[in-house]
Amino acid sequence: MRQKTSTEIFTYWEQIRGNADAPLRSLIQPSAISHILPELFILENTADDNPRFRLAGTTICNLMGREIRGEDFAALWAGSQQEDPVRIAAGVMAHVVPAMIHATGYCVSGRSAAFEMMLMPLRSSSDTCDRLLGCLAPATPAAWLGNDCLEFLALDRTRLLYERPARIIDAPPHPDPTDILPTHENMRLGEWMRRKLNLAMRGRDVEAEPSRDKIGRRL
Repeated sequence: MRQKTSTEIFTYWEQIRGNADAPLRSLIQPSAISHILPELFILENTADDNPRFRLAGTTICNLMGREIRGEDFAALWAGSQQEDPVRIAAGVMAHVVPAMIHATGYCVSGRSAAFEMMLMPLRSSSDTCDRLLGCLAPATPAAWLGNDCLEFLALDRTRLLYERPARIIDAPPHPDPTDILPTHENMRLGEWMRRKLNLAMRGRDVEAEPSRDKIGRRL
C-alpha cells in the first residue's frame, strides 16, 4: 500500500486486533482516527452475501456525488465488473483476511483517477465477522476530484493480505485535547460518522439558501 490513508488505517486496524484475526468493532476509537474519517466507510454483510454501505465518509460521498449510505457495495463499480468486488468484500468477511484493491474511477467528462481501497474485517462478536472497515483514497492528488463526480470505479487488481503476524494489543491512546469529541468519549465510530455526515449535509443545505449565513464544513 502506498497511500497515507491506507497505511494509517491498516496500521490502526493491526494495533487494535491484537492476537486475533480481526478486531471487535467496539474497539474502534473515533478520536484516534478522526483525521481520516472522511475517507473511511463501513460495509455490513447481508443474508445473500451482498455487502452494503452502513456508513460512508463525506469525502467518499463527494467523490460519488451522492449519499451512498444504504447502497449496495456493487453500486460503486462498473456494471460488467460488479460481481468481482462484491465477491472480494464478502470473502474478506467469510475468511477474515484483509484485502487491498487498486481501481480507476471514471467520470462522464472522460476524466479518470487511480484509487487505492482497503477492506479490513471487523467482528460484531467473538464468533461473528459481519462488518468491513474500509478506505478509499486517490493515488495522486487531483484538483477536480470532488467537483467532477465519479460515475463508477473499475477494478484493476487486488491482493489479499495473508502475511500479517499477530500483534500484542496496545493500550488505547489518550484522547487528543484538540479533538472535537471532548464530551463524547464513548461515542462509537458509526455514531460519529453519522453525526459528521449530518452536519455536512446541513451545511450544504444552508449554503444553497442565500438568505442564511454560510456554514463552513469541517470535513
